[in-house]
Amino acid sequence: MTDGAPDIAVLDYGSGNLRSVERALVAAGANVEVTADRASAVQASGLVVPGVGAFAACMSGLHNMRAAEIVDRRLAGGRPVLGICVGMQVLFDSGDEHGVVTEGFGQWPGVVERLEAPVLPHMGWNDVHAPESSDMFRDISHERFYFVHSFAVRNWVMPEGDRIAPPKVTWSEHGQPFVAAVENGPLWATQFHPEKSGTAGVALLGNWLATL
Repeated sequence: MTDGAPDIAVLDYGSGNLRSVERALVAAGANVEVTADRASAVQASGLVVPGVGAFAACMSGLHNMRAAEIVDRRLAGGRPVLGICVGMQVLFDSGDEHGVVTEGFGQWPGVVERLEAPVLPHMGWNDVHAPESSDMFRDISHERFYFVHSFAVRNWVMPEGDRIAPPKVTWSEHGQPFVAAVENGPLWATQFHPEKSGTAGVALLGNWLATL
């Protein structure tokens, strides 16, 4: 354990590159606990929600530990949460996989859908296009990040008349544009895998840790 380093909980609900995420966070300067304990997930300085595979399968595991309540409690207190890959996708309204629609956490409006691309899955390194005001990509420019997915949010539409500061949305493209990352107050998420993205991914995680 490193004195003065933030304490991060990586949520273990049966899905995700848990040890890879743990190693990358340690490299970024965090004390990390991979845990299925609800109290630890609520109380940690930061919570990471990983995820790989099918949207519905991840939601099943998350439902079993009432993870939506954990995320809601943290966000209500302004306590940071970072979603990765399917851990990002579940934050949206729903996922549509081959005509099977599964409800998500509903933190953001949008549907996770199959990309329209000549080759799927979208696997490998790709560029991202972040807003200039991004905190997630501060001092990270002209870098590529590692993706492994076939589904994504292809359209971002916030409700009209919403007076809350709009989220900062980063885009990428594979066959068509899709949401690659979102910064929304204490709630951040990436469609790519920072834990597999080398020094750029560790730098991004360091930017997240700096917000804690």
